[in-house]
Amino acid sequence: MPLEAPLDPVSVRVAELNRRYAHHSAADVLAHALTDPQVGQTALVSSFGAESVVLLHMVSVIDRSTPILFIDTEMLFPETLEYQREVADSLALNNVQIIRPDRDQTFLRDHANTLHQTAPDACCALRKTEPLQAAVAPFDAWITGRKRYQGGKRAALDFFEDEGGTRIKINPLAHWGPEDIAEYMTNNRLPRHPLVARGYPSIGCAPCTTRVAPGEDPRAGRWRGQDKDECGIHFVNGKAVRTPLKEAS
Repeated sequence: MPLEAPLDPVSVRVAELNRRYAHHSAADVLAHALTDPQVGQTALVSSFGAESVVLLHMVSVIDRSTPILFIDTEMLFPETLEYQREVADSLALNNVQIIRPDRDQTFLRDHANTLHQTAPDACCALRKTEPLQAAVAPFDAWITGRKRYQGGKRAALDFFEDEGGTRIKINPLAHWGPEDIAEYMTNNRLPRHPLVARGYPSIGCAPCTTRVAPGEDPRAGRWRGQDKDECGIHFVNGKAVRTPLKEAS
């Protein structure tokens, strides 16, 4: 459905949106993001991971027809694929779009499915970043589950971000802590990802995710032993970030 008026530049809209909704709740920010004409056409990008069900549930209450982009890297745990189907069905989400890497590109660049062992950044680019870039291209904004408590550059996260002047990134849970996530899941009786109970508080692709020991950082199991803690789906100045966000300029 066409917008009634042309959109202002992204930076202008982001500043105004952050001013307008600075003291609103996560649910209010999400509801406004899905209806405010200055946000534009919006999709939720979801990994269907350990905490994803919170935003998915909020969207199911506000508008079940919201486009939900799920990147199936073809390296995910079977439990994640099953959980995705279970959650989409239980919440009656009717616009889940499963995005997969280009088959020709995976054959050319990773025909043996071993790229993650030799060049994990290149594997993330092939299987996650590039498919996501193509998937979000038609949208003016996309919703993420990033939070300030996750540290690094996220410690100063706003509800609305300027993604290199291209589109708006929306972070409704920016101010939530782990206790808020747990409370919301309990109060709404939401299904948990089965791997959480097995020691996986942060879940990515199977070859690059390990269990986390008690007392470790929740993301310690992601790319363990490597100088890497981001997959590259977040952007700075319009470019994919494949180094930790705290180091990105």
